Amino acid sequence: MEKIRTFEELENASASCIKCLSDKLAGFEGKRAIVLCGGTGCISSHSTEIMEEFKKQLEEKGLENEVSVNQVGCFGFCSQGPFVKIYPEDTLYRLVKIEDVSEIVETDIVGKEVVSRLLYVDPKTGEKVTKQEDINFYKKQRRIALHACGQINPEDIHEALGAGAFKGLARALKMTREEVVNEVLNSGLRGRGGAGFPTGRKWMFAMNGDGDKYVVCNGDEGDPGAFMDRSILEGNPLGVIEGMVIAGYAIGAQNGYFYVRAEYPIAVNRLKIAIKQAEEAGLLGDNILGTDFSFRVHIRLGAGAFVCGEETALLNSIQGQRGMPRPRPPFPAVKGLWDRPTIVNNVETLACVPFILREGAEEFAKCGTEKSKGTKVFALGGKVNNVGLVEVPMGTTLKELIYDIGGGIPNGKKFKAIQTGGPSGGCLTEEDLDAEIDFDNLVARGSMMGSGGAIVMDEDNCMVDVAKFYMEFICDESCGKCSPCRIGTRRMLEILTKITDGKATMDDLTQLEEISKTIKDGSLCALGQTAANPVISTLTHFKDEYIAHIVDKKCPAKVCKNLMQYKINPDICKKCSLCAKQCPVGAITGVVGKEAFVIDPQKCIKCGMCMSSCKFKAISKE
Repeated sequence: MEKIRTFEELENASASCIKCLSDKLAGFEGKRAIVLCGGTGCISSHSTEIMEEFKKQLEEKGLENEVSVNQVGCFGFCSQGPFVKIYPEDTLYRLVKIEDVSEIVETDIVGKEVVSRLLYVDPKTGEKVTKQEDINFYKKQRRIALHACGQINPEDIHEALGAGAFKGLARALKMTREEVVNEVLNSGLRGRGGAGFPTGRKWMFAMNGDGDKYVVCNGDEGDPGAFMDRSILEGNPLGVIEGMVIAGYAIGAQNGYFYVRAEYPIAVNRLKIAIKQAEEAGLLGDNILGTDFSFRVHIRLGAGAFVCGEETALLNSIQGQRGMPRPRPPFPAVKGLWDRPTIVNNVETLACVPFILREGAEEFAKCGTEKSKGTKVFALGGKVNNVGLVEVPMGTTLKELIYDIGGGIPNGKKFKAIQTGGPSGGCLTEEDLDAEIDFDNLVARGSMMGSGGAIVMDEDNCMVDVAKFYMEFICDESCGKCSPCRIGTRRMLEILTKITDGKATMDDLTQLEEISKTIKDGSLCALGQTAANPVISTLTHFKDEYIAHIVDKKCPAKVCKNLMQYKINPDICKKCSLCAKQCPVGAITGVVGKEAFVIDPQKCIKCGMCMSSCKFKAISKE
């Protein structure tokens, strides 16, 4: 791409790219386009191989000049991937396999008829849905941070320009730095990394600092089950880069750093491609768009430490030091990277900035609640039918998230809780389903927004076991710098293990509650200060389960292995021996055709193989 040196050249390039992208999606001159989901989830399910098979078969039929094929960002509906979409008809196929390619080419591309069996089927009505926007999963979503993800090729700057890339930067560069900061302030944008601090206020602190300054993008996404930042970087990396450049202009910085987990190779690779293309186009580097503003972007890879999601630990890691938090104040906006004023924003926050500058603060503020403006991206997972990435306006209720977008709980099971905010958050119950999602509302109910993880649990989940799972994670990820977190979390895990093993007393429960308060009040950084949240919230809502484990020595959900056992009902047993054949430790005995089989509780390792193999439902957990 030729260098873009002025605002006028950017406007002309954008207009040309808009036309090209529009023509592609509208089937200009009879041409058609096939796009495939290029997110990590779909790529792991052979999306790239499917794309190559499309190219091969189209070439064999001489259609390569009439039909384009490429990958785009995440479609969001991960449980239904890999996706293939056909333009201009906008036909969406899901759960596509390599062997389906020939049928799509023959039936749809050549015969121009829909392959009905690959369409999404509405589970309530049983009707097949052709277009993406008609699927319930998408109806209540609004894409701002996920702008253009699933629409453009993330490795092509022309398509990004066609989707509005760098229009926000162009407007920002015509404004004063103070005006840009005020625009972000007026939008009401709050940090999407978890704390919800007003983004414009953070920028203002750094803007008023002296000397060299830095912008850091926190892409160290570590919550179990979270993949919001990864999907944004994979789907539209130039949108995040644009947000960083705008932030750099606003505070007077000339360098920005992306700190991304090394476990995100696709995101990192696409980020590198986007940076290179932006530099070649003159949208990064010296004198951007003919102004006196220069800005360069660098990438640093994290080694996977959860604590490096905390901004001061992240800054230490960038500097080549051990990822451990610093005492605050001073805050990074005053004394951050190399002791210079630094703003640290996460991926989703920076992805919202171009929209604010492109469309205006008022347009952004129209969406959301009074104190939480805009949208929030969630990684919706766990015991829910529609697993995937969703972006909803602030103020959407938990019920809408779980039942309208998520499609409810599988297998007719009863909803029990939803854990928001990952290990730092807490669980919300059926009483909270009508609660509106925003920063302050979730905190008031004992949880938090966090970076956007949302794990749904049903009646088969043991809440003590859930608290233990998160505490194991926290213990592994604690940096060990401060005693309350280093020692306290380990002690809490020991008590939780005693409870799930059936060896605890009520005194242990009292200790658990006391240690929770100590860790919360005495830890140095947010990891330790919020480490006890899953325990506190489960004790608040499900204390009866803790008591059942301790007093009755039973796990109500039949999850904790040491408190349950498998039994074979002799009246139902068909004496077929299938369960005995599947048992890896020989704990099941009986005589085929003559004697009902029996499980020896002393030998049983409670793997569940017998129960899953029994076709007659003769085996149960007690």
